[in-house]
Amino acid sequence: MTRTVRQVMKSDPLTVDADTSIETAAHLMRASDSTDVLVTDNGSFRGVLTDSDIVVVAIAAGRHPATIPAGDCCNQDMAWITADEPADRAAELMRRHALDRLPVLHDGQLVGTVQLGDVLNLT
Repeated sequence: MTRTVRQVMKSDPLTVDADTSIETAAHLMRASDSTDVLVTDNGSFRGVLTDSDIVVVAIAAGRHPATIPAGDCCNQDMAWITADEPADRAAELMRRHALDRLPVLHDGQLVGTVQLGDVLNLT
């Protein structure tokens, strides 16, 4: 029987609001031992902010991370999946886009994430 994304996803993704400074997001990423955080705007998925985004957008550009909202520098062109799709479809999307984590959306709202380890043995 084919498993769905809902059956393998984690429903408590690491998130920050779009108005949160990238400095605060970086502190959260460090505390959570993560290289990225999902950015939301009133619960709607906005994009993914990575440690590279912080370095390139702020540090390398000479801007202070406390003054830059996460929503202004997150990657908004991000693959995602819905909870009712087959989990092997998530694996295929992650492979195609070289992702370790895939946001799970329902009606535009972020409801979880699928991580590479969650789907490795499904295909």
